[in-house]
Amino acid sequence: MKNVKLKSPPQPSKPKKATTRRNGVRQRSAYSAAEVEEIFRRFSIQRPEPKGELEHVNPFTLLVAVALSAQATDAGVNKATRPLFAVADTPEKMLALGEEKLRDYIKTIGLYRNKAKNVIALSEKLITDFGGEVPRTHEELMTLPGVGRKTANVVLSMAFGQSTIAVDTHIFRIANRIRLAPGKTPDEVEAHLLRVIPKKYLYHAHHWLILHGRYVCKARRPECERCVIADLCKSPEKTCDIPAPLVELPPQVVPVAG
Repeated sequence: MKNVKLKSPPQPSKPKKATTRRNGVRQRSAYSAAEVEEIFRRFSIQRPEPKGELEHVNPFTLLVAVALSAQATDAGVNKATRPLFAVADTPEKMLALGEEKLRDYIKTIGLYRNKAKNVIALSEKLITDFGGEVPRTHEELMTLPGVGRKTANVVLSMAFGQSTIAVDTHIFRIANRIRLAPGKTPDEVEAHLLRVIPKKYLYHAHHWLILHGRYVCKARRPECERCVIADLCKSPEKTCDIPAPLVELPPQVVPVAG
């Protein structure tokens, strides 16, 4: 692993900051454009190629995994979907499996009954409306049962390489906690992040923020001593001003289902 020198926190004069609205009041990012650039520069050095942690073998299994991950952990979903995707990795196979047998595979996941119903319904709709292929637009994906904007964004990013921001609980928390992109709703946070994140970092930004929230800026207690942006962070909860050493982390090992 290589050590990378930190840059001094940028201090441009009178920076223009992106805003969003909350109850009609403009909500500003607490960071200048130069500071946001530095935040994501450090994330890019720490994790040059971040990856999602849901196991999948194709766009369909990714879609199903993301739909199952609502109010569940990636680890819990992966444990259930490994045997499931071994027997049902296409809409046709999933439909043939049927709702009752699908429930047996995913019964360890929260809300599994409703999720099983949605997975069977979306499999049927993929076959009837899209020729068995996962569509590549927000609008089409969100016509599928159980698929909201977050799920659509994850699929567009991970399956089709589109630069999207899928606001899950980690990103929503981080964006508000560190005051990067304040917003009252996930849609507000998404729109704000899309405005403040430099385009060259946008493709990986989703994963950087999720992984930062999952492993460093944790929900119960942020581990500020392990944070590479501790000196830049403007969170009222911050407990440390000294950034962790900026070194490239070992490559993620994300097993492939099947």
